Amino acid sequence: MNLILLDLADIDTEGYAWVRDPRRVRHLRDVQGADIGTELTLGIQGGAIGRGRLISLNDHGACFEVIRLELAPPMPLPVHLVLALPRPRMLARSLEHVTALGVKHITLLHTRRVEKSYWQSPELDPQRIHAHLVLGLEQARDTVLPRVTLEKRFKPFVEDRLPELLEGRRGLVAHPGMPKACPRALSEECTLVIGPEGGFIPYEVECLLSAGCEGIHIGERILRVETAVTALLARLF
Repeated sequence: MNLILLDLADIDTEGYAWVRDPRRVRHLRDVQGADIGTELTLGIQGGAIGRGRLISLNDHGACFEVIRLELAPPMPLPVHLVLALPRPRMLARSLEHVTALGVKHITLLHTRRVEKSYWQSPELDPQRIHAHLVLGLEQARDTVLPRVTLEKRFKPFVEDRLPELLEGRRGLVAHPGMPKACPRALSEECTLVIGPEGGFIPYEVECLLSAGCEGIHIGERILRVETAVTALLARLF
């Protein structure tokens, strides 16, 4: 936990910040071994980052004296990530990884090779999604939560929503066997579409290309989704 993410409601009228979430209290006590007087990095959700001095810590919570909150969060990546819904355990890790990397717009998409049962997973509960996003922000010292949307029907998404996502942006679909290698060091905004572990079916690739996406690859190796997402974002930006 490289940052303690707070809501404005966590700061009282006297300027003290209170952390009562059991996970973060355990981390402060058992992992970081924070002592009274320790200065740690604080951030307001959606706002500034700064420092706070720990003035109390027990099983029920922690209290910080806010020293300053003046730094802006890191710049986001100029990308809207469209990701075929991974299996639940991989979804959790993927959300944390892409949030830490600075993705602020995530669409989870149904495709032919996505098991329908994945959409019933508890990992799609809004509170669980929020928890994974927070873990990514804490890791990266960021305060701005990504926006996550769910698209359970492929064709309506491609026909009705994708054109809007491509307006003024470069569209890229990552799929093995595409003719172009993934570009490097983009500065323009883009929409990046990544398929499930088994890949898109030919019909889906055709639909995405017809909608205006460019087909790209990252080599001959077939990667797990969480690895492919990280490799693509690192290469693109």
